[in-house]
Amino acid sequence: MLSLTVFLPLVAALALLVPRVGTRVVAWWWVGASVLEVALVGVLWWGYESPAPGSLAYEEQVPWIPGVDSSYHVGLDGLSLPLVAMTAVVFLACAVYSLRDPDRPRTRAALFLALEGVCLGLFAAADLLLFFVFFDLSIVAMYLIIAGWGHGDRARSALRFFLYTFLGSLALLAGFIGLYLAADPHTFDIVELARQNPLAGTGTTGVVVLGAVLLGLAVKTPTIPFHTWLPPAHTDAPAVGSAVLAGVLLKLGTYGFVRVAMPLLPDAWRSWAWVVLVVGIVSVLWGGLVALGQGNLKRMIAYTSVNHMGYVVLAVGAAGVVASGTAEARSVAVTGAVTQMVSHGLVTAALFLLSGTFLERGGSYEIEEYGGLAGSAPRTTVLFAVAAFASLGLPGLSGFIAEFQIFTGSIAAVPASAVALLGVLLISGVLLWTLQRVFTGETRGRAVGFTDVRTHEGWAIAPLLVLSLAIGLAPRPLLDVIEPAATQVVEVIDRWSG
Repeated sequence: MLSLTVFLPLVAALALLVPRVGTRVVAWWWVGASVLEVALVGVLWWGYESPAPGSLAYEEQVPWIPGVDSSYHVGLDGLSLPLVAMTAVVFLACAVYSLRDPDRPRTRAALFLALEGVCLGLFAAADLLLFFVFFDLSIVAMYLIIAGWGHGDRARSALRFFLYTFLGSLALLAGFIGLYLAADPHTFDIVELARQNPLAGTGTTGVVVLGAVLLGLAVKTPTIPFHTWLPPAHTDAPAVGSAVLAGVLLKLGTYGFVRVAMPLLPDAWRSWAWVVLVVGIVSVLWGGLVALGQGNLKRMIAYTSVNHMGYVVLAVGAAGVVASGTAEARSVAVTGAVTQMVSHGLVTAALFLLSGTFLERGGSYEIEEYGGLAGSAPRTTVLFAVAAFASLGLPGLSGFIAEFQIFTGSIAAVPASAVALLGVLLISGVLLWTLQRVFTGETRGRAVGFTDVRTHEGWAIAPLLVLSLAIGLAPRPLLDVIEPAATQVVEVIDRWSG
């Protein structure tokens, strides 16, 4: 069942290579495959039961490269299942949003379906080599999407994205090889490596190996100072490309923290914890400050992503600062980090899809060129306002649930984390000021004659925000899945720290 979920989008992408298929057929094929994918994930969620510590649900394992003990090993737990579900939903939203886009629909649909399968494969991977293969393939697919369907200086932005993230992936591979060589017997299997903890007590060696892993993941997340590829990539990518890049691909980095770095290198994680914590705080504050100075709507949303991913980095950093009596608080922080990944994926995907309507209708992302848009586009205004409130963490929406847990757990474990609360204030100012400038007042500039959200666009964006509202009002179904796995991660760190 899990393999079917991972490979269905890849098979659907290959089917689009059949020649002489009409444009409308291609568009609905993409939507149909995405709907089926969401249904499959729904079945996985319905039948999910939290696995015992050290094991996975829906586990499948087949030998792949026996010489290095690497296998096709996949499975799910409370850390990965929510991200698998979020991925399927975001890609379905992009498929519906693109229904009427005539720009090379066959190739675009095939690329997005392939990218969906790659992302699902990474979240399900339980083998480091398999994880790395999916990690690298995601870079190639997104490079082609930005270069092929972007605008502005798309070639330069795509190349910068590729070089930054590919160099980061090489550092990640070096760290994985270090783990493999330290294991006895040598293996790339994540479950076995977590059981062995092969670099326990190795001091500098473990710190260096984790440093390589952290570098690769930090570039993908991205954190300060490895974030400079992100704003141009978002600015020049198509709307659906930005939605997937922010909604899903950034989570490949943060997911790596909780799936690989923390449970496989718990000793070294403690050594790096304060560095990770400080980087998270700086990312939160810097992302908010720079977003405040942006005049381009997509660049502004991109810098809010640096801020929001900083919350995740802050939480996982605090989880590594071991002190007596803080285990429960640190578990809450890790739970909040995973919840934030899901929330950010839904909300920021909605924001980027909405930003695509600005370029299509008005021909510009410049905030100052719009004003009074509420008069000519009321549905767009409502959707953007809800997405903005979810992003700034308004109670009743998913952002509040995530950020409340992150700050509650992090501040209880490390009181200095309270400094990052300023980031919430900064992002609130950014988003409210944007709402005021773009949507209120007299209709002027490019807002005159602005066409409101169309039916297919509304069906793409509104469900993302409805899910954010559902998580904000009734978070238990999500938290019941995440909390046991988050607690296990903290227990691993505590156990190996004595």
